[in-house]
Amino acid sequence: MKELLCPAGNFEKMKAAILYGADAVYLASDMFGMRAAADNFTLEELEEATEYAHARGVKIYVTVNTMPHTNEYGRLKKYLLEYDRIGVDALIISDLGVLTLARELIPNMEIHISTQASVVSADAANAYYKLGAKRVVLARELSLDEINEIRRNTPRDLELECFIHGSMCISYSGRCLLSNFYTGRDANRGACAQPCRWNYTNSLPLAFAEEKRLDDVLNIEEYKEGSFVMSSKDMCMIEHIDDLMESGIDSFKIEGR
Repeated sequence: MKELLCPAGNFEKMKAAILYGADAVYLASDMFGMRAAADNFTLEELEEATEYAHARGVKIYVTVNTMPHTNEYGRLKKYLLEYDRIGVDALIISDLGVLTLARELIPNMEIHISTQASVVSADAANAYYKLGAKRVVLARELSLDEINEIRRNTPRDLELECFIHGSMCISYSGRCLLSNFYTGRDANRGACAQPCRWNYTNSLPLAFAEEKRLDDVLNIEEYKEGSFVMSSKDMCMIEHIDDLMESGIDSFKIEGR
């Protein structure tokens, strides 16, 4: 059975996702999630949300997909134990340190590898499987042929998840420094300002600047294929769902809060 996985930026959005047919929802608590600007859930709200979803046969996946620094691991341990106590169905993790800690601290918790890990090969997927992952969220940049190849060369009990709607980052699955460069807001710690969606102007030949930051000129290079500076168009895979169904994908993920 295929899973439809929808986002939940707060309790009301979670209710809407469940009402309209989500089999599972993914959300963040107030720490360690990549969507720091969303309303998100306190631990108390997460417990209530988990009870609400489970009563309706819907699973709860909590994103723990930032890259915590050393001084954050004490608090991270407390949060992992709380997630286990609350009874969420899985954690979505991208950092190897977080993965190792979760396996040691709450070994029965199901682990999903975030798209932030940029899994683009069967070899990478199998490596995470050996580390205890139940599911891998594939990088958005893969072609259908590459997805098929990964499915053919991974254990069938390793679930594969892919995005079917949402944003495309200018870097591999969110590993971007542009937000930090312009605003000091770290995209890899949940605070992306989404500068790939701002308006830019050609200030000089082979250079551009954001319309409100004209003094910050960024030079670009021209390749024989053309100039590809940013990719800010949303992904929409509605016409390819049948192909993805046949590829062996287990979970279809909608992005957005």
